[in-house]
Amino acid sequence: MEGLSKKEIKMVSWLELEKKRFFTRGDIKRFFKNNHEMTVYLSILKKKKRILKINKTKYYLIPIQAYNGHWTEHPYIIIDEMFNGKDYYIGGYSAANYWKLTEQIPREIHVYCTNKQGKKKKFSSTIIFKRQRKLKKYVAKTIQGHIFNIATKEESKQWS
Repeated sequence: MEGLSKKEIKMVSWLELEKKRFFTRGDIKRFFKNNHEMTVYLSILKKKKRILKINKTKYYLIPIQAYNGHWTEHPYIIIDEMFNGKDYYIGGYSAANYWKLTEQIPREIHVYCTNKQGKKKKFSSTIIFKRQRKLKKYVAKTIQGHIFNIATKEESKQWS
């Protein structure tokens, strides 16, 4: 991991003090003269592996205490932040494992949503997006103080 400039340290320190691991461009615009300068600095921080882009508008700050830049966040929290908390749910074997219907630990997390499809790798998790016109039943649960959506126990029984 490379060193940080004064402006990068100022921004990263502020995010850490505010406990904002997930942030938007609006959160950090006070540190830059204009959008172009902000884009340049965000690009540099991505190359230095200090931030990770989560979706079109949201970034994840890799904390300073990360050893050699290696850090992981719970995948359910990452998924919730990717969708801004709406129009998705975690299903498949991941949901069955969450409800303790199976002891099998899934290698991939299946996410059912209305607007994405395909596969993405975030941190050490492989996330498979499956598009549905209408979402099935799901419930909101909490993990590490963060709310996420997961298929109901009844919906998850088909995977056990």
